[in-house]
Amino acid sequence: MVGAVLVPRRRVQTGRRRGAMEAADEEPCAEAPGDRCCSSAEEAALEVSWVQGFSNKNFGFINNQTVCYPCGNYILFLDIETKTTTVLHCQTGQVGAFAVNGNRQVLAFSDRKLNPIIYIYTFPELSKLTELKGNAQLDYTLLAFSFTGPYLASYSSMPEFVLSVWNWQESILLCSESRPGVTATSLSFNPMNWQQLCVVDERSVTIWCIERNNDEHHLKQNPVKLPGGQGSMSPHKDWFFPVSHSEDPYHGPDLPVSAIAGLVGDEAETYMPRNYIKPSVHPTAHCWTATSEIYMGCKEGCILAIDAETCSVSVLQQKPLPDYMRKISDVVSYVRREVQKKKGGKPKDLQKPVLFAMTFCNEGLYTAGSEGILFFYHIRGLQYEMKICADILQPISSLIFSPDSTVLLLVTDQGTVYAYKPAHSGEAVKLLDACSSFFLAADFLTPGNKYCVSVTISGEVQVWFLEDGTCLSKLNLDIEATAMACCPSSNSVAVGTKRGQIYFLDVTKVEAPRVVHRIFLSNFPVLSLHYDQRGQFLITSATEGHIFILDARPSKLFQVLGYVVLADEVLDLSVVSDLKNDLVEVMALLNAADAQRARLEFFYLSPALRTDNDKYVNEQGMLNPSAIKKEQYDLDYPLSSAVRLKDNIVYGYCTCAPFICKYRLSEENMLENPSIFLSERRTPSNQFGSGFLCLSPNSQWLAAAAEDGVLFIYHTFTMDVLAQKHCHSYQGGGIRSVVFSLDGKFILVNGENDGALVCLKWKKIKKIEVKEAAFHWQSLLAVLNEPTSNENVVLKSMAEWQFDPESTSESLPEKKFKEAPLKSSSVEMTEDGNVTSLYSTSTNDMTWIGQKIKKIIKEETQRFANQKKELQIGIKKLRKTIQKMMHENEQVPDIEKLEQQEFNLDLEEQERAQAEAEQEVARVRMEIEMENLANRYLQDVIKHECWDAMCVKECAVKCFHMACEVKNYPLKGRSEEELETLEKVLQLKKIETADLKGQKKNLAIESETVLSKEKGEKAEEVMADDSASYCLIGSLSSQYGGDTSILYHQWDLHTKEQKVNQIVLLKDIIYKVKTAFNKEFDIVAQQKEQEIARVKERNLRIREILAQLDVQVEVWEPALTDDEIPERALTVQDSEDNKRLRALNDMMSGVLEVKKEDILKIDIPPPPFISKPEDVWNDEEKKIFREYEKRVKELNEEKDKYRRALENELKKLEASIQETTQNFDETVCKLSERKMKVEMVIYQEELKIVNLIYALLLDEELDTREVGLRNFLMKKEKEKVKAARTIQATKNKIEAYTDTYENAIFEEKNLESGFTKEFSDLPANLLDELLQLYKHRPKMKMTEMLLDTANPYENCSGLVEDHKEMLPLLMKAMDELDSPEHMPNGLDMSTWEHFCLARRNKMESEELVKWKALTLAEMQAFLQRRMDDNEKIKSETEDIFQELTWLQEEKQKLQLNLTVQFLLKQGQVELESTEIPDYTDAILINKSVIEELNCSIMAQGKKKIASMVECKEFSKGIFQLEWEHKKMRMQIEDLKQKARDIVTLPISKDRQLFLTALNYNSHITHHISVMEQSLGIMDKLHKKNVKNRQKRIKELEKCIRLKEQENYELSLELKEMLVSVSERRSIFEAADTQHISDKIAKQRYQEILRQKHLRGLVKDQKEQFEILQAEVERLRSRTFPIL
Repeated sequence: MVGAVLVPRRRVQTGRRRGAMEAADEEPCAEAPGDRCCSSAEEAALEVSWVQGFSNKNFGFINNQTVCYPCGNYILFLDIETKTTTVLHCQTGQVGAFAVNGNRQVLAFSDRKLNPIIYIYTFPELSKLTELKGNAQLDYTLLAFSFTGPYLASYSSMPEFVLSVWNWQESILLCSESRPGVTATSLSFNPMNWQQLCVVDERSVTIWCIERNNDEHHLKQNPVKLPGGQGSMSPHKDWFFPVSHSEDPYHGPDLPVSAIAGLVGDEAETYMPRNYIKPSVHPTAHCWTATSEIYMGCKEGCILAIDAETCSVSVLQQKPLPDYMRKISDVVSYVRREVQKKKGGKPKDLQKPVLFAMTFCNEGLYTAGSEGILFFYHIRGLQYEMKICADILQPISSLIFSPDSTVLLLVTDQGTVYAYKPAHSGEAVKLLDACSSFFLAADFLTPGNKYCVSVTISGEVQVWFLEDGTCLSKLNLDIEATAMACCPSSNSVAVGTKRGQIYFLDVTKVEAPRVVHRIFLSNFPVLSLHYDQRGQFLITSATEGHIFILDARPSKLFQVLGYVVLADEVLDLSVVSDLKNDLVEVMALLNAADAQRARLEFFYLSPALRTDNDKYVNEQGMLNPSAIKKEQYDLDYPLSSAVRLKDNIVYGYCTCAPFICKYRLSEENMLENPSIFLSERRTPSNQFGSGFLCLSPNSQWLAAAAEDGVLFIYHTFTMDVLAQKHCHSYQGGGIRSVVFSLDGKFILVNGENDGALVCLKWKKIKKIEVKEAAFHWQSLLAVLNEPTSNENVVLKSMAEWQFDPESTSESLPEKKFKEAPLKSSSVEMTEDGNVTSLYSTSTNDMTWIGQKIKKIIKEETQRFANQKKELQIGIKKLRKTIQKMMHENEQVPDIEKLEQQEFNLDLEEQERAQAEAEQEVARVRMEIEMENLANRYLQDVIKHECWDAMCVKECAVKCFHMACEVKNYPLKGRSEEELETLEKVLQLKKIETADLKGQKKNLAIESETVLSKEKGEKAEEVMADDSASYCLIGSLSSQYGGDTSILYHQWDLHTKEQKVNQIVLLKDIIYKVKTAFNKEFDIVAQQKEQEIARVKERNLRIREILAQLDVQVEVWEPALTDDEIPERALTVQDSEDNKRLRALNDMMSGVLEVKKEDILKIDIPPPPFISKPEDVWNDEEKKIFREYEKRVKELNEEKDKYRRALENELKKLEASIQETTQNFDETVCKLSERKMKVEMVIYQEELKIVNLIYALLLDEELDTREVGLRNFLMKKEKEKVKAARTIQATKNKIEAYTDTYENAIFEEKNLESGFTKEFSDLPANLLDELLQLYKHRPKMKMTEMLLDTANPYENCSGLVEDHKEMLPLLMKAMDELDSPEHMPNGLDMSTWEHFCLARRNKMESEELVKWKALTLAEMQAFLQRRMDDNEKIKSETEDIFQELTWLQEEKQKLQLNLTVQFLLKQGQVELESTEIPDYTDAILINKSVIEELNCSIMAQGKKKIASMVECKEFSKGIFQLEWEHKKMRMQIEDLKQKARDIVTLPISKDRQLFLTALNYNSHITHHISVMEQSLGIMDKLHKKNVKNRQKRIKELEKCIRLKEQENYELSLELKEMLVSVSERRSIFEAADTQHISDKIAKQRYQEILRQKHLRGLVKDQKEQFEILQAEVERLRSRTFPIL
């Protein structure tokens, strides 16, 4: 029995500090294992037992019954009939791009290292055929095989984005093309034509054509114009080359938008206005048809049909259904939508589904999408009928047909693969049910040698058969799992979740696992689960340093024994069972605050903890420190993982460097100050990234895994590398977990993010190692057998735990459990574990800690019930007192009142509210300040641009009595640069004027006809008048302050510099005109201020008069408005009224003199006795009363006189004010009229400027267009040169290849002619039979795999693109004909073998000729295409030259055909008719030019009349001379004709004799005599011949008569012979002599064959002779071309 061993549990890699070694990305993951020499490489080695997983990257048929798919570093091959799996390991890392060719049973995949390589493997041998090394730097994204031929297409990722085509049999890169920035999503060959490729990205579709020129290959791009987002096609418009050039006589030529935008180069060719850019459809899936069309699905729900030859696109429409079918379809759709609503899913649109997968077959098109429904489309023309074939209720990502098209695979996103057979039209059968997410962990089920269990992140638990990796069962917990472990003492499995729950599964029946219990520990996620070796305890680590201890036995219902809170976060746990002392030692690696150190914390668990739990835990469930005996150690290096062995030995994986540190926790290795343990040994790990360690059950092997994906196995005592295996990759996140089986034979390794679970086994290992592991396993089983059987009985008897929908992760959002614990149980604990607060919300979801705390609170509530009641009574009294005080506070005065918050007894809450309020106030204040700052900045900018920068600010002058307002022209100060430019233009204009005058003076001196001085002066006056003419100048600016003498003449503005200078001068004139008007405006404005001052002075007197008259009338007081004084709007005065006037009004009622006021206000006081009755007055009183009345009367008269005077003065003042203000209003109206005329003049000058600017703009657009065309022309010239070189090179190749082809034909003919010579010694009959066999050829059969199948592309499956592939097939077919069975009788074996060899040579020669003929035809077609392209380039070049010529003409026309502005009075031009004449061809010239031309015409007319008279007299002699000349010409013609007759006369021998003989007549007489003698002799000879012929005729007649007699006698004999023949036939039939007749017939047949052979031989020799003769003539013509 071993004293202390380590529990072989896996740990969950959390990924902390994973970025420390991210720089290692730059190195390929495959090089890491080779960096270290394995000391035991010859002693041990690992091999892959099986692999499980599904990466959902790609899927394909390798043959009719085997599918394959990549998974991590492996490619899995699944036999769909036997369900067996084969594994292919990618030695260099994770599998990247992937492709399969089921016809040839080969697959291709790329790795994901730097400078990736494409590997080609064959199936079922799984042998590597070749490697393809391209120029890709990072990764390949797509691979695709051609349906026929050894061709492979690849597409690389950034930075190249290169499409490449390979010949994988010869490892040759045929051609490639870069597409910068384009990320392709799918790639496929045309099954009917491998020379067509379809490349699809998210927004575009491109068809690439592979053009072949013998051994050269070229890629030609053909982009496809996709329809708009609504599926509608819009006509294509070429923006760089418009269809036509329309020309506006005023606006100029119509140029492309690129020239108007000022674009040149590539941007000009591709520019399109934004309003014309419409989003197109987004392709999602595509497939090829048997007619070389492409069906494509889009996100918008439409289906496109693309013609690969023309790249035209058509949108397929659904065929309208009949009314009854439409009603049925509507009902079915409604039912489906309702079912989906009840299930909680989104209703599916079955009428227009979004297709993400499609494939083609003979019957039609199969499609699928996110709805999980397999559709079948029956397409006819541009309409289709759709039906539903299967519904698997899972999103379908791809559809794959088997090579024989009998099985259709439906691959889903969740790792499930279904098989559907279209011929049976049944339901889809589940073929593969892989995990839907990445594997989280795996472990071995007790006893550890037969089954293993895995769990995915999504909570899916699988049970695997350890021998071959068969999935026995599945259970979906529907939770987010974080940890998993198998119990050694029972067949139970614990699964930890992110919510802090632990699910316990019963796996006693591996075919049907079930959940039997669940414990809700806390709201902290479960990080890891660990069992001790005997299965007594389950140690669970959670966040924030919590470690929970559970009883692992099902008989105790997995009781929670307690928990421990450590100082820091737990990084790793290691559990060791001390069997000798019956203790369980737990080591925790903590995340220390010091990043340069590591901290270990130990505690011990005794069996008493299970039996007497209450003694070792407190009321909160926390274990007492004295019971677990905590120990703490600090190490010298930071660690990410640690494991413990016996004798206090600890191995740790260092995080700061790739080392495995060995520690011995003894006082010898500890520093005194501080107390830090030093590493005893550091072993380089040769790994990069964050890693972890795992110990085997017998503590002999140490596994190290990291992010590079390489697993290292070390000897724990020597730390030598025992074995290593590259089972995962860095690209897939490395290794997540490792676990050893109890017997040490298997190792389970699962990746971080590659979705692969790998089972390794020992391929080679020392026997002593195996024996030690087996001994340890047997000894452990001896201890565990009895408790395991007992606990399994209890486990089986446990009822299945029912899922509570309200407590699952679906009903409670995950966000709720990411918050603080206060949300659910709201338990806050200190480091000691003391509970500070509790707010429980639900008892159903209460955690174990919450239940403990609730129990404590309940007990405390019962214990302190009396004190609680007393406190409640005291609180009530205090509440009443405070309410009374608040009521009294309401009764006191406001100054004595207290604030409401003063009565708040919760000072902390009050301070918190105040602090929040102050923070809010500070925030709002800051926002307001920032907003004010922004507004002030905007104000400053506006003020600087619109006010400060203006030297003349905008203001207005308004009338007093009319709604008339006149504004001045605001002007900005001209900068120094503008003034310098103006001065430069003026100087240049002066120089040009002086130079022009000098040129005119020189021309006047050099002229032959000089005008008189008077005429010259008159002409100068006319020119001066013309120059001063407002009509020709085009504006009246000279009348309003502008100097037009400095301007260029409107007819002289031909160059760009002149137009620019003219614009500068016109702007100066506008500035001067505005300045002149502003001066007039300023005068009027000052006048208004003066008028207002006068009115105010008069108003003072008016107010005095009104006051004296005591009349309450409002006085009209004019004032300047803000528009007239704009400065007032920007400043605020301390007082905006007149203090003096206000003081007068306040103190003295506005009057300083009181003398005149007294006159109207003086009253004579009545006598005092006036109150007495009149009859009691005395005489004195009556006298006084009469004097009083007299004085009153005089005073009233004086008042009336003074009042009338005041009224007259008031009227005069008002009339004066009215008159002066009206006069001012008239002045303002005149100024307004002046403003309108000035505006007219300014508009005239601005119109000139606009015309000039437009002319300059048009000139610039023409220049831009010319530059763009020349850039495009340069490209075309380069293409033309390249095309010419290609054409010339192709012609040379064709010429050389033609000779090779002719030589091959000649050799083939020689073989045929030499056959008879080689076998000439044979008998004729055998030679004839061999000749027939020599010409016989076997029939080529189609590939057996595709014969009689439903494959839509079977018509092209027999085509072989390469001669090297065709010849072996043909030779294989010849094996049957070469067998001795076909050997003629009488031929020996050696001759037959020689014949077979000759026939094979003949066939090879024929196939070579055929292949060369096809190659030559292909080269000629390539040449023709290049010539067509060259002609197209020439045509485009000619069009460009034509447009360049047109641009030059337009530019010249623009320079000469100027836009001139005239001023015409209304009615000056009168027309006789209402029709306006056409002035398109009219020109504008000066009147003096017409007059001078008329004078010249009259002088020339007189000269013409004089010359006509002279010509009339001279013409008579001319007529006579002409007649004589005509006569002589006719004589000359007659003589020439005679000379021609003499020259053309044929000279015969007679004529030569006549010309050469001396006596021609005697010679003729002699010749005639000789001829007469010859005629006599001929007559005699003729008579003799006639006699001979008559004699011969008589003899022939006699022979005829004799022959007739003989024929008659033969006819009689024939009758007798017929009778004898019939008799002999009857005798022959009775005698049965068939074999004799057969022999005779055979001899006769041989004779016929011999004759036929001779005739054929003669024919062949004749043909051969003709061929040789033609060849001799050809060689003679080549050797002696002159002859």
